[in-house]
Amino acid sequence: MANDNNKDTSRNNNSISHVGVRRGGRGGPASMRGGEKPKDFKTTSKKFLKYLGVYKIGIVVVMVMASLSSLFRILGPKFIGDATDVLYNAVRESINTGKIIINYDALLKVVTSLIVLYCIAYIFSVIQGFTMARISNNITYKLRKDIDEKINRLPISFFDVTSTGDVLSRITNDVDTINQSIRETLTQVASSFTLMIGTVIMMLSISWQLTIIAFAMIPASMIVISKIMKISQPLYREQQKSLGLVNGHVEEMLSSHIVVKSFNMENKSISDFDVYNKELRENGWKSQVVSRITMPITNLISNIGYILVCIIGASMTSGGSITVGNIQSFIQYVRNFNQPIQQIANITVMLQSAMACSERVFDFLDEKEEEPDTQNPKSTESIVGTVKFENVRFGYTPDKIIIDNFNLTVYPGEKIAIVGPTGAGKTTIVKLLMRYYELNGGAIYIDNVNIKDFTRNDLREMFGMVLQDTWLFKGTIRENIMYSNPNATEEQLMKAADISRVHHFVQTLPHGYDFELNEETSNISQGQKQLITIARAFLQNPKILILDEATSSVDTRTEVLIQEAMHNLMANRTSFVIAHRLSTIRDADKIIVLNEGRVEEIGSHADLIAKGGFYAELYKSQFENI
Repeated sequence: MANDNNKDTSRNNNSISHVGVRRGGRGGPASMRGGEKPKDFKTTSKKFLKYLGVYKIGIVVVMVMASLSSLFRILGPKFIGDATDVLYNAVRESINTGKIIINYDALLKVVTSLIVLYCIAYIFSVIQGFTMARISNNITYKLRKDIDEKINRLPISFFDVTSTGDVLSRITNDVDTINQSIRETLTQVASSFTLMIGTVIMMLSISWQLTIIAFAMIPASMIVISKIMKISQPLYREQQKSLGLVNGHVEEMLSSHIVVKSFNMENKSISDFDVYNKELRENGWKSQVVSRITMPITNLISNIGYILVCIIGASMTSGGSITVGNIQSFIQYVRNFNQPIQQIANITVMLQSAMACSERVFDFLDEKEEEPDTQNPKSTESIVGTVKFENVRFGYTPDKIIIDNFNLTVYPGEKIAIVGPTGAGKTTIVKLLMRYYELNGGAIYIDNVNIKDFTRNDLREMFGMVLQDTWLFKGTIRENIMYSNPNATEEQLMKAADISRVHHFVQTLPHGYDFELNEETSNISQGQKQLITIARAFLQNPKILILDEATSSVDTRTEVLIQEAMHNLMANRTSFVIAHRLSTIRDADKIIVLNEGRVEEIGSHADLIAKGGFYAELYKSQFENI
């Protein structure tokens, strides 16, 4: 299992498997990236439109349905005005004749037409709502899929400085906001513009004078909307950034709650969360307040125009230049005209939020990926396990080289121990071997083939890893062992479990190999976890092994079992052992002593002790107080 864990540098790396991101990654809120780049509305919009373009036919259908629904709604006030005129004429005739005579045929015709119009409008509205919901969910499905695939193409260095909570925030909160915005804005855009155009036509057909009065309010509304957009956009971006901070902190505290409790840091955790939560509250409050004042202000402006129309329309009615039904229809059209203006105001608010979220998502999708694999990869079938480091040079940043001119040749079946003080570069050597990072200079060969000439998947499948920091996931023991080889047979599973000393303790558990590990895998012991990871490596049957000291956190009896299992695992395989307790690697064929990224000494245990150099001093320091 190609997992990694950096113990020899001061960096807090995420533990990553070559098939995805591991649960419980590191990286605090201070390492957030969200919101650092300036807002680029135009670029973000272009990227967003590419996702929409896949569903252009469906979007056209939605637009047409929304427009038709609005069109039939536009005709409604006109028919209501006609019905009003029928009743008004009957009342006026009653003044002359003394009795009310209502034209029920005309009234029934108007009412029937209204019912038909609103039913058709409802049908169109249902169709466009169903279609839009499907499109929006398909787009957000694609966004989440792209983010998930992107995660597996990103270099390990990205997760060295990025919080897992921030990535989770982008794939959940940001994408959900985009989903809601797509669903609501596209239909509102079509219906709003149809309502505006249709309403204008109907208003002009009734009275161009009243239409001019109603339109006089539009510039004021547009000015208000544009001003609020400028203010709300950065506020929405800060709100999403604050949300990422909160998510990052919560994820980190939940994944490390045992450590938090062990050091009595609950109050510190609560205090930090309170800071981030207050920041989110303030940014959320500001963005919501600014966006929410749009509606009241536009309503106020619209109501002023509405009052003017009512006053002037009443005087025109008394003069006989317009009927009562028409003035009633016009007043309703004024109301209808205000509605799309308010919808456009709402659309701008939602778009601000959607674009802020989209920018965060697209920033993530635009992150620099690992170098592409070679187009003509070498086969790994005949690999026997010769490994050669030739003038290897590497630094996590170009200006801080930590491994310089490293040379080493390892022959098939050799057991190579890598030792040295913390920060010497032990785990870094392993990371380079598995191509988690690209070299600054030199090359690494396996059977005289540059590792760049293999695909990363093929390269990493050659390796099996057993780490001190065991990684198991929620699921059965069977699933955890078979993680390295999902197509393994039951016989292969049992053989790997038996050789690695897993079979015995599994038989004592309820349901045996189908025993379910909980989310924290805390329902089995540390030693049992380690044996399962060894069984997993056995089942993978790798050509080269990488072993981190796996016994430092277990009791003596379990250590013996693990050492036996690891000895079986290393038989006839090229093995790299990152050693912390030097007593465990005395039988190594070759011991590489690292110090500050340099090879201090190379030799067997006996030779290095006899030499009395750096290794001898390290070895002596571990036993001088025993």
